[in-house]
Amino acid sequence: MDTSKNVRITDELYTYILDHSTPPDPVQAELIERTHRSFAGPSGMQIPPEQGTFLSILTALVAPRFAVEVGTFTGYSSLAIARALPEGGKLLCCDVSEEWTSVAREAWEKAGVADRIDLRIAPAIETLNALPSHPHIDLAFVDADKDGYVGYWEALIPRMTPGALVLADNVLFGGHVVDPAATGAPAAIRRFNEHVKKDPRVEAVILPVADGLTVARVKG
Repeated sequence: MDTSKNVRITDELYTYILDHSTPPDPVQAELIERTHRSFAGPSGMQIPPEQGTFLSILTALVAPRFAVEVGTFTGYSSLAIARALPEGGKLLCCDVSEEWTSVAREAWEKAGVADRIDLRIAPAIETLNALPSHPHIDLAFVDADKDGYVGYWEALIPRMTPGALVLADNVLFGGHVVDPAATGAPAAIRRFNEHVKKDPRVEAVILPVADGLTVARVKG
Protein backbone atom coordinates (compact mmCIF):
# COMPACT_ATOMS: atom_id res chain seq x y z
CA MET A 1 0.00 0.00 0.00
CA ASP A 2 1.33 3.41 -0.97
CA THR A 3 0.95 5.68 2.08
CA SER A 4 3.15 8.51 0.84
CA LYS A 5 1.71 12.01 0.77
CA ASN A 6 4.65 13.95 -0.57
CA VAL A 7 4.26 17.40 -2.06
CA ARG A 8 6.91 18.82 -4.37
CA ILE A 9 7.93 22.23 -3.00
CA THR A 10 7.99 24.63 -5.95
CA ASP A 11 9.09 28.26 -5.62
CA GLU A 12 5.44 29.28 -5.74
CA LEU A 13 4.48 26.82 -3.00
CA TYR A 14 7.44 27.84 -0.83
CA THR A 15 6.35 31.48 -1.11
CA TYR A 16 2.88 30.38 -0.05
CA ILE A 17 4.33 28.51 2.95
CA LEU A 18 6.24 31.59 4.10
CA ASP A 19 3.22 33.81 3.53
CA HIS A 20 1.14 31.61 5.84
CA SER A 21 3.73 31.17 8.59
CA THR A 22 4.65 33.54 11.41
CA PRO A 23 7.19 35.93 9.87
CA PRO A 24 10.50 37.01 11.40
CA ASP A 25 10.22 39.82 13.91
CA PRO A 26 12.20 43.06 13.31
CA VAL A 27 15.33 41.80 15.10
CA GLN A 28 15.29 38.52 13.16
CA ALA A 29 14.68 40.32 9.87
CA GLU A 30 17.61 42.64 10.55
CA LEU A 31 19.79 39.64 11.43
CA ILE A 32 18.93 37.91 8.15
CA GLU A 33 19.82 41.03 6.18
CA ARG A 34 23.05 41.67 8.06
CA THR A 35 24.21 38.06 7.74
CA HIS A 36 23.71 38.09 3.97
CA ARG A 37 25.39 41.49 3.69
CA SER A 38 28.39 40.76 5.90
CA PHE A 39 28.95 37.06 5.21
CA ALA A 40 27.77 36.50 1.65
CA GLY A 41 29.71 33.25 1.24
CA PRO A 42 28.74 31.36 4.40
CA SER A 43 25.33 33.06 4.77
CA GLY A 44 23.70 29.82 3.59
CA MET A 45 24.53 28.36 7.00
CA GLN A 46 21.79 30.51 8.51
CA ILE A 47 18.56 28.58 9.03
CA PRO A 48 15.54 29.83 7.06
CA PRO A 49 12.72 31.77 8.77
CA GLU A 50 10.22 28.90 8.82
CA GLN A 51 12.75 26.67 10.55
CA GLY A 52 13.34 29.36 13.14
CA THR A 53 9.62 29.54 13.83
CA PHE A 54 9.52 25.75 14.13
CA LEU A 55 12.38 25.84 16.65
CA SER A 56 10.54 28.44 18.71
CA ILE A 57 7.37 26.34 18.72
CA LEU A 58 9.22 23.17 19.75
CA THR A 59 11.09 25.04 22.46
CA ALA A 60 7.88 26.46 23.85
CA LEU A 61 6.33 22.97 23.90
CA VAL A 62 9.33 21.35 25.61
CA ALA A 63 9.87 24.28 28.01
CA PRO A 64 13.52 23.35 28.61
CA ARG A 65 15.27 24.45 31.75
CA PHE A 66 18.58 23.85 29.99
CA ALA A 67 19.11 23.75 26.23
CA VAL A 68 22.23 23.34 24.10
CA GLU A 69 23.06 24.56 20.61
CA VAL A 70 26.03 23.16 18.70
CA GLY A 71 26.91 25.64 15.95
CA THR A 72 25.68 29.20 16.44
CA PHE A 73 26.96 31.17 13.41
CA THR A 74 25.31 34.63 13.56
CA GLY A 75 22.67 33.58 16.04
CA TYR A 76 19.36 33.12 14.24
CA SER A 77 18.62 29.66 15.60
CA SER A 78 19.81 30.53 19.11
CA LEU A 79 17.59 33.61 19.03
CA ALA A 80 14.64 31.43 17.99
CA ILE A 81 15.29 29.04 20.89
CA ALA A 82 16.13 31.63 23.55
CA ARG A 83 13.04 33.75 22.96
CA ALA A 84 10.83 30.69 23.66
CA LEU A 85 12.59 29.50 26.83
CA PRO A 86 10.52 29.39 30.02
CA GLU A 87 11.33 31.74 32.88
CA GLY A 88 14.72 30.77 34.25
CA GLY A 89 15.59 28.67 31.19
CA LYS A 90 19.14 28.82 29.84
CA LEU A 91 20.74 28.12 26.46
CA LEU A 92 24.36 27.04 26.08
CA CYS A 93 25.77 27.94 22.65
CA CYS A 94 28.88 26.27 21.25
CA ASP A 95 30.89 27.84 18.42
CA VAL A 96 34.48 28.51 17.41
CA SER A 97 34.10 31.89 15.67
CA GLU A 98 34.33 35.17 17.55
CA GLU A 99 33.59 37.05 14.32
CA TRP A 100 30.30 35.34 13.52
CA THR A 101 29.08 35.17 17.10
CA SER A 102 29.80 38.88 17.68
CA VAL A 103 26.86 39.50 15.34
CA ALA A 104 24.83 36.98 17.32
CA ARG A 105 25.59 38.76 20.60
CA GLU A 106 24.29 42.05 19.19
CA ALA A 107 21.07 40.39 18.04
CA TRP A 108 20.55 38.71 21.42
CA GLU A 109 20.96 42.06 23.15
CA LYS A 110 18.47 43.76 20.82
CA ALA A 111 15.96 40.95 21.37
CA GLY A 112 16.39 41.09 25.16
CA VAL A 113 17.49 37.45 25.49
CA ALA A 114 21.25 37.85 26.08
CA ASP A 115 20.88 37.02 29.77
CA ARG A 116 19.48 33.59 28.84
CA ILE A 117 22.47 32.59 26.69
CA ASP A 118 25.90 31.31 27.65
CA LEU A 119 28.22 31.36 24.63
CA ARG A 120 31.36 29.19 24.75
CA ILE A 121 34.02 29.82 22.12
CA ALA A 122 35.80 26.47 21.89
CA PRO A 123 35.53 23.19 19.97
CA ALA A 124 31.99 22.02 20.73
CA ILE A 125 33.00 18.48 21.63
CA GLU A 126 35.26 19.85 24.39
CA THR A 127 32.44 22.00 25.75
CA LEU A 128 29.98 19.09 25.68
CA ASN A 129 32.37 16.62 27.28
CA ALA A 130 33.02 19.10 30.11
CA LEU A 131 29.31 19.22 31.04
CA PRO A 132 28.02 17.17 33.98
CA SER A 133 27.55 13.57 32.91
CA HIS A 134 24.08 13.12 34.40
CA PRO A 135 20.88 13.81 32.39
CA HIS A 136 20.17 17.54 32.57
CA ILE A 137 19.69 18.76 28.98
CA ASP A 138 16.07 19.11 27.83
CA LEU A 139 16.62 20.31 24.25
CA ALA A 140 19.57 20.23 21.87
CA PHE A 141 20.01 21.63 18.36
CA VAL A 142 22.98 20.47 16.26
CA ASP A 143 23.97 22.51 13.21
CA ALA A 144 27.74 22.43 12.89
CA ASP A 145 30.53 20.54 11.10
CA LYS A 146 28.98 17.38 9.67
CA ASP A 147 31.97 15.15 10.48
CA GLY A 148 31.33 15.92 14.13
CA TYR A 149 27.65 14.97 14.26
CA VAL A 150 28.10 11.43 15.58
CA GLY A 151 30.50 12.67 18.27
CA TYR A 152 28.11 15.43 19.31
CA TRP A 153 25.26 12.92 19.41
CA GLU A 154 27.18 10.58 21.67
CA ALA A 155 28.17 13.44 23.96
CA LEU A 156 24.59 14.69 24.16
CA ILE A 157 22.37 11.61 24.46
CA PRO A 158 23.63 10.42 27.90
CA ARG A 159 23.12 13.98 29.17
CA MET A 160 19.54 14.32 27.86
CA THR A 161 16.60 14.03 30.23
CA PRO A 162 13.86 11.46 29.50
CA GLY A 163 11.53 12.92 26.87
CA ALA A 164 14.08 15.51 25.77
CA LEU A 165 14.40 16.44 22.10
CA VAL A 166 17.54 16.36 19.98
CA LEU A 167 17.30 18.24 16.68
CA ALA A 168 19.89 17.87 13.92
CA ASP A 169 19.98 20.10 10.84
CA ASN A 170 21.01 19.41 7.21
CA VAL A 171 20.28 15.68 7.43
CA LEU A 172 19.16 15.54 3.77
CA PHE A 173 22.11 17.64 2.57
CA GLY A 174 20.49 18.83 -0.62
CA GLY A 175 19.37 15.29 -1.43
CA HIS A 176 22.94 13.99 -1.66
CA VAL A 177 22.46 11.61 1.28
CA VAL A 178 20.77 9.08 -1.01
CA ASP A 179 24.02 8.61 -2.97
CA PRO A 180 25.90 5.58 -1.57
CA ALA A 181 29.06 6.86 -3.28
CA ALA A 182 28.84 10.23 -1.53
CA THR A 183 32.00 11.64 0.01
CA GLY A 184 32.78 14.49 2.37
CA ALA A 185 29.93 16.12 4.27
CA PRO A 186 27.14 14.13 2.56
CA ALA A 187 28.91 10.88 3.51
CA ALA A 188 29.25 12.12 7.09
CA ILE A 189 25.53 12.87 7.22
CA ARG A 190 24.77 9.40 5.81
CA ARG A 191 26.81 7.88 8.65
CA PHE A 192 25.01 10.07 11.18
CA ASN A 193 21.56 9.17 9.87
CA GLU A 194 22.40 5.46 10.07
CA HIS A 195 23.74 5.98 13.58
CA VAL A 196 20.50 7.62 14.72
CA LYS A 197 18.40 4.95 13.00
CA LYS A 198 20.15 2.19 14.96
CA ASP A 199 20.13 3.99 18.32
CA PRO A 200 17.65 2.27 20.68
CA ARG A 201 17.78 5.21 23.10
CA VAL A 202 15.61 7.41 20.88
CA GLU A 203 12.65 7.48 18.56
CA ALA A 204 13.36 9.70 15.57
CA VAL A 205 11.92 11.13 12.39
CA ILE A 206 13.46 13.10 9.54
CA LEU A 207 11.29 16.01 8.50
CA PRO A 208 11.68 17.68 5.08
CA VAL A 209 12.01 21.10 6.70
CA ALA A 210 14.58 23.26 4.92
CA ASP A 211 17.60 20.95 4.29
CA GLY A 212 16.18 18.16 6.42
CA LEU A 213 15.68 18.17 10.18
CA THR A 214 15.96 15.13 12.45
CA VAL A 215 13.70 15.31 15.48
CA ALA A 216 14.62 12.65 18.05
CA ARG A 217 12.90 12.07 21.38
CA VAL A 218 14.98 10.50 24.12
CA LYS A 219 13.19 7.52 25.63
CA GLY A 220 12.53 7.31 29.36
